[in-house]
Amino acid sequence: MDTEGVEALATLRDWVRWAASRFEEHALFFGHGTDNALDEALALVLYSVRLGHALPPEYLDTRLTVPERDRVLALVRRRVEERVPLAYLTGEAWFAGLPFLVDENVLVPRSPIAELIQSGFAPWLDADEVSGVLDLCTGSGCIAIACAMAFPEAVVDAADISPMALDVARRNVERHHLEDRVSLYRADVFDGLEGGLYDLIVSNPPYVSASEMEDLPQEYRHEPALGLEAGDDGLDIVARILRSAGRYLRAGGILVVEVGNSAEALLRRYPGLPFLWLDFEHGGEGVFLLTAEQLDEFQAELEEQ
Repeated sequence: MDTEGVEALATLRDWVRWAASRFEEHALFFGHGTDNALDEALALVLYSVRLGHALPPEYLDTRLTVPERDRVLALVRRRVEERVPLAYLTGEAWFAGLPFLVDENVLVPRSPIAELIQSGFAPWLDADEVSGVLDLCTGSGCIAIACAMAFPEAVVDAADISPMALDVARRNVERHHLEDRVSLYRADVFDGLEGGLYDLIVSNPPYVSASEMEDLPQEYRHEPALGLEAGDDGLDIVARILRSAGRYLRAGGILVVEVGNSAEALLRRYPGLPFLWLDFEHGGEGVFLLTAEQLDEFQAELEEQ
């Protein structure tokens, strides 16, 4: 990365503009917390000087110290040359209005399921009546923790096959003081859980097909492949969830799963299932909902796959 002229950069505003230009120049991919070069640059620069986004606008005209300039330059260089996602550089990501610790053992939280959690999964669930939630493939624990916040009377089980991911999730559970309501399990989908029934099973599982993995932007290479890739059609894990979820749902319960770009493959594989595809006000797609009763009705078809 060319750093010619950086000695002339003095203020926060200068460094944000310069970093955004470098990000555009090198055609970075944005999608791990921001969706454009300017917001990404602002977040990185503010992190470097230990300031939050709520700072008064006039602070953008304050000058950086030499150590602060060095920190900004080092992080911009890593973002450009190594294509490290912003959240891994800062060690933090936001989801459903909550901060979460992240590292390269977990995916960067970005699921549109956050919007469903913040609405309490209405109208399908009554938040006051939800007593049990299961989050499969929990990763950082962001969905499980956000659900615990949304359903204050519920206990939440969160499962993942990766012990490294569960370590990150455990730190996030402790950060949000939810040790008494969120339990973590090392489990391969349902295998490893203690059993029980839930009002809600929710999952953002691996769903990237083998061909899609080859075409992912370089930034995704820093995320654990275990959390992304799921066989030739991206449905290896989703199929297992569908086969067993009905046995873990209470009457009136729901299953909500994100499948992203594998939605078309899912419809081809299960042409008879009445998937409800959810809409999102703030963007996102590829999330379906099935009720406990629908899963029970189509259990024979699900077991054939």
